[in-house]
Amino acid sequence: MELKQSLSTHLETEKPLRRYGAVEQTAWTAEGLGRSQLDIISMAETTMMPEEIELEMAKIQRLREVLVRRESELRFMMDDIQLCNDIMDLKQELQNLVAIPEKEKTKLQKQREDELIQKIHKLVQKRDFLVDDAEVERLRLPSREESRAPT
Repeated sequence: MELKQSLSTHLETEKPLRRYGAVEQTAWTAEGLGRSQLDIISMAETTMMPEEIELEMAKIQRLREVLVRRESELRFMMDDIQLCNDIMDLKQELQNLVAIPEKEKTKLQKQREDELIQKIHKLVQKRDFLVDDAEVERLRLPSREESRAPT
């Protein structure tokens, strides 16, 4: 930050600014700074060395990886929540049917009971697969903290 401020102070005192629309661009040479023109990349508000740009790009890439991982985790969580809600709804309906004495149940109610049991079973299997997938994903992409831990 100090380097950026000292460069901008140095540049403001030596050369005037040229305006291109809303973007300011400096008009200066690198001779006074002890760098060759190829070593400096000047943009609207910043002047960065190629090494600084590479470091910033690496930081952005790591942040992107963290965000993609978190997005994946949140998607798994949302799917899990939805499946649990669906299972709970079906279980509630099943409990209402089970509460009816067997002698009083119609053939349609007995069929519905069987259907509900099958649907619950499928949703539980689907949730198990989802949990397994989430675990595989978690192991596949270890977090930065886990990868930095000494072994």
